[in-house]
Amino acid sequence: MNVIIYSDNEQKELEQILVQDGEYSIRSFPVSEIMNYKEVHPSVMIFDMPIEKIKETCAVTKFDAGVLIAVDEIPEQLTVRAESFDYIRKPVNPTELITRVKALGKVMKYKNNLKTIAITDELTGLYNRKYLHSRLDAEISRAKRYGTSLSCVLIDIDFFKTVNDMYGYDWGDVLLKKIAQMLEALIRKEDILTRYGDEEFILVLPNTTEERAFTFAERFRRDIERMEFIPASEEERHPITISGGISSYPFLENVEENSNTIIRYAEHALYSAKKRGKNQIVQFSKMNLDF
Repeated sequence: MNVIIYSDNEQKELEQILVQDGEYSIRSFPVSEIMNYKEVHPSVMIFDMPIEKIKETCAVTKFDAGVLIAVDEIPEQLTVRAESFDYIRKPVNPTELITRVKALGKVMKYKNNLKTIAITDELTGLYNRKYLHSRLDAEISRAKRYGTSLSCVLIDIDFFKTVNDMYGYDWGDVLLKKIAQMLEALIRKEDILTRYGDEEFILVLPNTTEERAFTFAERFRRDIERMEFIPASEEERHPITISGGISSYPFLENVEENSNTIIRYAEHALYSAKKRGKNQIVQFSKMNLDF
């Protein structure tokens, strides 16, 4: 468990207690370095400082961690903007300190698990639509601020219903997971991959023009076309193809600059790919806008 201690106490009493327990990765910092917690990603932060400094710090910053406050007396009013928080009276009892740190750690683990479940597709392990929209709006804002490109690739498995009808839904799930894994193996750390619908995936590519996104998607389309997908009931592979639609920011016209717009444009491009016979990638900017 990652634990950070912010203290004006040079004797580092709290750190010594936790080190002896041996279950923690512990770092101590002076109060002036409070904002470096974002780089360490602790499960628990311990504040051992005068109560006035604690009040000032907790009122200004929201901490994505559990907070344990060491105090001489529990204050009547103290707003703590944290995922979870607790107090411990000084002088600190070692057993109580360890117990309270462990309890906060368990609460944070539970909350983080709930957050992960809320934004994750159960079958593929990819992000879900809820996460997509929140991140995509943030990425559009970032692209606008820095003057960079952002591309959205919408991928749909052709004739997916046929796979389910011929081999059963279990084999349809196998195919979905296989394609998800193939996509994950190709993307960069900053890319955002989500399961968008039953047989649809959306890939968000920051700092990527529509032309570069097309090159990526076309290469992946060819990989899928050559893929070996052999259901248990078959001796030969079942042919699998995908269709894709691509849209990019900045947009070509004066429209709302949000996630709904870029996804809608990708959907139009995908619809065009399907209409043209499937197994192809279409760029929104290259379409005849006759929909």
